[in-house]
Amino acid sequence: MYKIIFTILFLSAYQFASGQNLPGDKIVGEWMNEEKDSKIEIYKVGSEYFGKLLWTDELFEADGVTSKKDVRNSDEKLRTRNLLQVDILQGFVFDEDTWDDGKMYDPKSGKTYNCIMKLREKLLEIRSYIGIPLFGRSTYWQRQPKEQL
Repeated sequence: MYKIIFTILFLSAYQFASGQNLPGDKIVGEWMNEEKDSKIEIYKVGSEYFGKLLWTDELFEADGVTSKKDVRNSDEKLRTRNLLQVDILQGFVFDEDTWDDGKMYDPKSGKTYNCIMKLREKLLEIRSYIGIPLFGRSTYWQRQPKEQL
């Protein structure tokens, strides 16, 4: 009887502990860019963080239905893909208070930059750069509230 109770308690404690958010998961959710013209969802796959484009004010063609294509992409094979759901943040790894080793794709220019992300109070600072972060540019995203069902 004690073995059964112990097993149930152990499994319950394990399930509770494994369901806890890790410190790196603080950035998971929806964010609005600094210009307020794009919404990005940051999500986690394994130990890496990604961000996909959910909305932008220039997401659809003039008909309002057809998604615009990634026509400025430097990779010709990707120029026919829809911009909706494109991963613009890729491969970030959390270490202490920084999400590093990632890339940020800019669909407006078709360029990809190295990036570092940090939480600054209620804003997400994204520092994109070529070479070293010192010669980069920061942008600040604001978390979007969770939608009520």
